[in-house]
Amino acid sequence: MSRDELNKLSKDELVELVLKLQRPAKTSRTSSRPPSSDKKERRDKARPGGAKPGHKGHFRSLHDDPDETVDHRPDECPCCHGKLDGSLAGGVIGEYDEIELPVLKPFVRRHRRLAVSCPHCRACVEAPLPDAANGSPFGPRLHGLALYLKTFQSVSFARLAGMFGDVFGLKVSQGALANMLRRSHARFVAGKREIIQRLRRASMVASDETGIRIEGLNGYHWVFLSRTEVVHEAQLSRAAQVVRDVMGGNKPNIWLSDGYSAQQNHGSHHQTCLAHLARDVAYGLEASDDDLPFRLKLWLDRVFASARAIETDAASTLKAKKRQLENTLADILRARPGCELAEALRAKFARASPQLLTFMDFPGEVEITNNASERALRPAVIQRKNTNGFRSMWAAQGDCAVRTVTDTAKISGQTPFQTIAATLA
Repeated sequence: MSRDELNKLSKDELVELVLKLQRPAKTSRTSSRPPSSDKKERRDKARPGGAKPGHKGHFRSLHDDPDETVDHRPDECPCCHGKLDGSLAGGVIGEYDEIELPVLKPFVRRHRRLAVSCPHCRACVEAPLPDAANGSPFGPRLHGLALYLKTFQSVSFARLAGMFGDVFGLKVSQGALANMLRRSHARFVAGKREIIQRLRRASMVASDETGIRIEGLNGYHWVFLSRTEVVHEAQLSRAAQVVRDVMGGNKPNIWLSDGYSAQQNHGSHHQTCLAHLARDVAYGLEASDDDLPFRLKLWLDRVFASARAIETDAASTLKAKKRQLENTLADILRARPGCELAEALRAKFARASPQLLTFMDFPGEVEITNNASERALRPAVIQRKNTNGFRSMWAAQGDCAVRTVTDTAKISGQTPFQTIAATLA
């Protein structure tokens, strides 16, 4: 603001402006910012690294199926210096694994097409064109490794081309890598369509979104979860229409999300993420002298305690707890805070109040936080920070198809690379 604009402000407006400037900065504990954005402690105040006193050490377990076993036998007795024959029975007193990678080099199979002269009619007979003559010379395992490194290890095209050259001695251009990814993505599209159909039949769905760059524009990476499905979707829109398109008009019994308006009214019942509100309350405790944030914190503590005991409480007990919590919250929200920050916090709780205790009506069917969605989005956020987004829409949508299939398979215990290898085989 300019000096003239400041001179026009009233005394109350100046006081409010100074109070805003004095508020503490938001951290990962008091907002949705990632921990990496927090100010780092000075070295002299940081906790020392390494194992703490009394910590029991952990060691790598032996491999279940070693490729080779080497026995080490003593050949001389240290007491009498007598020779110990190799035929003497020995007992195992220790086992140790040595782990090494084989020599990494590409396996190249040359296909030669031959022509033969027919001994009967002297006609020149040519062999049919082999499959290797069509399309890419690179095999499915090479496609799978490139896809895994690009999608899940956030390796850029330039570094990926360099890695194939340095590690495998294989010259691959960035254009060839892009074509490999595009061909690989197509194999996951059908799997994603099937997973979306299963998601539409789920009784509980959670959703969240985060920003990404697509073709130089601001886009959004959406995620939708049920107990057995994970769907990723890349769009340039953050509107509710994205949800309606993914769900195909289907409405689950319960929808879980944060308080963003585009995530609302997609289920018969709605549970608002309490972790988001807890962070807002934590910031209110730091930045406001009003007692409303403290009262809301005590209320949230009771809610989280009720959620931890929800599997063991009887139905009548849950109804009584919910009624008490609703009455307490209504009493808190009737207060008129003395500062703008506390009033904004009160208004946010008031808007969300009908959706804060839905989990108590459906014990065990819905979580009270949307942390699972945020965990599903985290790899995409890391990739965004490392690669600055996608140059094309097909790359963004293909990336989401791969993540949809691999994240859904991960629920049943498969690793991403196992799923990629099986899909491209």
